[in-house]
Order: sequence, then structure tokens, then C-alpha cells
Amino acid sequence: MLYPVYVHKDADSAYGITFPDFPGCFSAADDMADLPRMAQEAVEVHFDGEDLPIPVPSAPEDWQDDERFQGGYWMLLDIDLSRISTRAVRVNISLSESLVARIDDHAKARHLSRSAFLALAAQHEMTQSQ
Repeated sequence: MLYPVYVHKDADSAYGITFPDFPGCFSAADDMADLPRMAQEAVEVHFDGEDLPIPVPSAPEDWQDDERFQGGYWMLLDIDLSRISTRAVRVNISLSESLVARIDDHAKARHLSRSAFLALAAQHEMTQSQ
């Protein structure tokens, strides 16, 4: 489904993307070519483990007068909603204590929960092995 994404870039920074339809969901990429992949990943993480309804897409015109979205530009990005499950399933796994500590450190650095980080890592690994 095509969702509007607000793109902004300051000098010497990555391309930042914000999803007005998903408040609090954002991402960044150094290269424009990576924006679709980063957008999909951000939306999946945003909804991971949350029981939130997925809104229908708005139009960029709906946001044109919003002061939060000035000075950048709009893109429509295709978000695969079939990859988003808003129902969390509890799993029990065993990992070494040192690995859990490293996972927690990396998750914290990316402002993610342990579960979101592990889900993202698993999705990344599955995508890379295809």
C-alpha cells in the first residue's frame, strides 16, 4: 500500500523519513536508494508487538500546511502490510548471558526493545539469505 513519507535532509546528514500516518515512526538512510527498505523496516518495527490498528494511507496534500513538514519533500512508498502482524506471540528461547547483554546494548543504542531488536535481526537475516 502506498503511504506518504516526508523526506528531509540537512547538509552533512542522512535522509530522514517521517510517516505522518504512523506517529512516532521514523527512519533514516545515507542513500536515497535505501529509503524504501528502511521505510518498510521502520514500519515493521513500529508495529511489532503492538495491538494498534494500521491506518489507511493519507495523501501528501493532507499534510501540506502542517508546520512539521516544511522544507522537505514527499514520496509515496509501498509498504507491504502483509509483513506486519500487530499480534505479538510470546516465545521462550535460551541464549547465553553474554549474548543477551550484547543484544540489550545494541537494542538500547538503536532505541529498540530486546524483542524488536531480535525481530529486526531475524528479518534481516532471512532477507539476506534469500
